[in-house]
Amino acid sequence: MKSSKRRVPTAIWATAVLLALALLLPVIVVLLRHQPISLPTPKQPVVVPSPSPPSVAEEEPQVSVYLSKLGQIETLSLEDYVIGVVAAEMPAQFESAALTAQAIAARTFIVQRLFTNDKSGVPIEGADVTDTVAHQAYISKEILEKEWKSNGKSVDLAKLQRAVQDSRNIIMTYKGKPITASFFSTSNGYTENSEDYWKTSIPYLRSVSSPWDQTIAPGYKKTLTISKKQFLSDLGLSNIAIPTMKSASSSLNSLIHILSTTEGHRIKELKIGGVIFSGREVREKLGLRSSQFSWVESGDDIVFTTYGYGHGVGMSQWGANGMAKEGYTASQILKHYYTGIDFQQVTKLLAKK
Repeated sequence: MKSSKRRVPTAIWATAVLLALALLLPVIVVLLRHQPISLPTPKQPVVVPSPSPPSVAEEEPQVSVYLSKLGQIETLSLEDYVIGVVAAEMPAQFESAALTAQAIAARTFIVQRLFTNDKSGVPIEGADVTDTVAHQAYISKEILEKEWKSNGKSVDLAKLQRAVQDSRNIIMTYKGKPITASFFSTSNGYTENSEDYWKTSIPYLRSVSSPWDQTIAPGYKKTLTISKKQFLSDLGLSNIAIPTMKSASSSLNSLIHILSTTEGHRIKELKIGGVIFSGREVREKLGLRSSQFSWVESGDDIVFTTYGYGHGVGMSQWGANGMAKEGYTASQILKHYYTGIDFQQVTKLLAKK
């Protein structure tokens, strides 16, 4: 049996729906405007694989620095001290990852001294460290605040402060203890095993390749001219030990013999006129930039060519900058130059002491 209800034409239904939507659309728009919009959380740069730094200011250690030119002690927070070290030790024009790596190395160096109560090399009581390269170079907070800002270096200072902040409270450790975070300017292409320079074998200070220095470091290769007379005097040798050195025409190669080299491709031992020296001894006595060197005679002079700059143990600063230019992070840079290290919070480490 057919239904007696009348059918509404489809066109009328469609018109009614469109009319309803038209009336409701302004209401929907208003409601949407008042709904909170959920945005994705931006990715945070991970500097090192370690916990977040503490927020309690009271936990931060204090550092007392002996200012050698003033003969005074400046006491300041650990992080402010690290800013002064990075400012003194590395150009602000370096890549951010290299600056952050330097900040962690500098922080590790001083924390290791605080952790072991090491006061070596400090001339007066009450100081933890000096502001010289005998420990690590440092520019005082007053100079940074006044001279750097007045000389138009505010941008540089802000960049250094960011590098320190990005690594705040983080140091390198080996088997739970802060490491000896040695660093130097420029490698000869390799770093040095610790025992080849300091006699003591340290497991995380191993020779590794550092090819970036040769490409970007302006001081990678340098020459130094020394008179033969000065050469003998600086090494404590007499003309009796090397009689033929009196003559400008004598062959230097017949008097100097390399006996051995290190894994880091530097001179380990050499014999000069029957006397054996370490490469480090010759470097320091003659004022050479590196213990990888070669030489040629030039009349009454000797022309030395050096490769790299510094003792060669630990992180190469120019190498770190080269790695940063290739996209390596601060943690990757540090793990390359310091074998088998971990990262840890300063405050947690000192709390266990």
